[in-house]
Amino acid sequence: MDSAIGHKIWAIPEGYIPGQSTGPEPEMASHETVCILNTGDQDANIEITIYFTDKDPVGPYRITVPAKRTEHLRFNSLDEPQEIPRDTDYASVISSDVPVVVQHTRMDSRQAENALLTTMAFPVGE
Repeated sequence: MDSAIGHKIWAIPEGYIPGQSTGPEPEMASHETVCILNTGDQDANIEITIYFTDKDPVGPYRITVPAKRTEHLRFNSLDEPQEIPRDTDYASVISSDVPVVVQHTRMDSRQAENALLTTMAFPVGE
């Protein structure tokens, strides 16, 4: 029996990678992370599309999350088809060929007093 939980499409309407950081890198670099959990028996083929306020979408960025594994992917690391610009508002849609669970996290270390926020992405459909 397949133990997959989650949905195939997720939306994160809020995104912003601060352009500055305080502290040692890469640990304390300001970043956005998408956390993807694949509890199923099949690898999850993921596509991420990035939307902006003033230009056309970019993507898809493609990754694979193996069966029964999790992947914590920094948006800062996405560079193909292009890097996501810093200090720019964006949103993302994560699509998978199997159900997954998606969470969004931001580390803002522009000041010595760091801020960390996390929220569940919005599941779309099944």
